[in-house]
Amino acid sequence: MPKFKIMPEYEHGSPQITGVLLVNLGTPDSPTVRGVRRYLRQFLSDPRVVEYPRALWWLILNGIILLLRPARSAHAYRQIWTGRGSPLLFHSLDLAAAIQADLSDRMSGPVLVQLAMTYGNPSIEAGLDALYAAGARRTIVLPLYPQYSGTTTAAVFDAVANVLRMRRWLPELRFINQYHDNADFIAAHAENIRRHWQQHGRGEHLLFSFHGVPKSTLLNGDPYHCQCLKTARLIAEALKLAETGWSVAFQSRVGREEWLQPYTDEVLSKFGAASMSRVDVVCPGFAVDCLETLEEIALRYAELFIKAGGKALHYIPALNANPQHAALLARLIEKNTGGWLEAAQ
Repeated sequence: MPKFKIMPEYEHGSPQITGVLLVNLGTPDSPTVRGVRRYLRQFLSDPRVVEYPRALWWLILNGIILLLRPARSAHAYRQIWTGRGSPLLFHSLDLAAAIQADLSDRMSGPVLVQLAMTYGNPSIEAGLDALYAAGARRTIVLPLYPQYSGTTTAAVFDAVANVLRMRRWLPELRFINQYHDNADFIAAHAENIRRHWQQHGRGEHLLFSFHGVPKSTLLNGDPYHCQCLKTARLIAEALKLAETGWSVAFQSRVGREEWLQPYTDEVLSKFGAASMSRVDVVCPGFAVDCLETLEEIALRYAELFIKAGGKALHYIPALNANPQHAALLARLIEKNTGGWLEAAQ
């Protein structure tokens, strides 16, 4: 017999609330080698992230990667760490608080937003436990990945399912798996880019950079590549950009396997070698700023572009916790509560 987790005692007649589990990827607890190693071990052990045969990957991960990579990654994290800690964590917390405030004004019934991370802290288990303890018998899960990928969105589903499979009483569950072409999402990014241009001027070219994944995921049916291209196209159309005024690339590849192309670093090197003076880079696959945007794009790739012959790279910040971002996600959540509030009356 399975040993189900003992949950807080339920009191009959207690008010029900709608729970929202807002999930981001995760971050180390500290920018130290030990902290990064702990995080990478959990992240890279997920078969959704790395689809190698498990025995072979265990040897590679523990015999090579976790011996070498944590020191390099810890150095990168230290470049962006702040007094509030990891940017991904505090921006996600700020966004969750903004969504909570918006939903409290928008919805007729009580709602609680809880932030969780697929890897690291606060964990998905802790988030679901907090919602249960607060009386959430209906829960919406919103991964903060606008474009669906098996490597990210599906990993959230797996983690949620692994927690709930040990529960005696499951909540009603709804799962939002993408919002890459949501009209409010597109409008928010277009406005964010316009605002940056008004404040800082405009570059010669706008590059949309998305996190890369192995090309094999596309060939095996993952829609991520197509959804990234659609997001970029819709934002470019909203900005009324000429076809030659923007392009798409993919960053953060590792290993020798072919990933989605073109690669962001190679594109920027070519732009620099062509004496392009300024390039603007935006990353609409990231809900909040993190290591990949602040260290990889804004620092390393900016230096690469200049060394190749360019003059300046401007990174356009993520939407983070700005009110327009919180409002569009709150509307998305509200839409997915359809029928719940009426049934509760």
